[in-house]
Amino acid sequence: MIGALLRDLQQPEYIHVLLNPLPVYGLLTGLIGLVLALVLKSRRAQIATLTLVLISSASAWPVYEFGEEGYDRVLSMTDEDGGAWLDEHMHRAEDLIWVFYVLAALSAFAIAAPIKWPRCSLPLALAVVLLGAATLGSGVYIAYAGGRVRHREFRNAPAPPKRSEHEHEH
Repeated sequence: MIGALLRDLQQPEYIHVLLNPLPVYGLLTGLIGLVLALVLKSRRAQIATLTLVLISSASAWPVYEFGEEGYDRVLSMTDEDGGAWLDEHMHRAEDLIWVFYVLAALSAFAIAAPIKWPRCSLPLALAVVLLGAATLGSGVYIAYAGGRVRHREFRNAPAPPKRSEHEHEH
């Protein structure tokens, strides 16, 4: 059993699937906590939940990288519609990954800046909530396509059309 787990952990597509809930579920949890921290007016709770938002949004980077590394292997295991969903999943991730990075940077700033400028705490936390909601929506949008790659039972819509390289660049 340990040997099988160690083999699985050497496959980038396995690590991608293992980590991919973190940017979505972790971010949702962090945002709910941050809203509660704001309602309770607790700076300590804000710092804790901003840290969770930071970790969750930054975790999109390894999810993205392992997804890129595992692309060819997953493509070889799927059917034609699954391949179309895989390409759509990849394009969505490529187009929107930057939002996660901006949120991670904003969260770090919202943790650190109030040390020197305490009055910026509330506006920065509110900015994290707003950008976090948009980022969460982006994550759901990316995951929607990813969930249809190998799960035919989730394919309740036709496969997306193939994008040309020219379309992807613009």
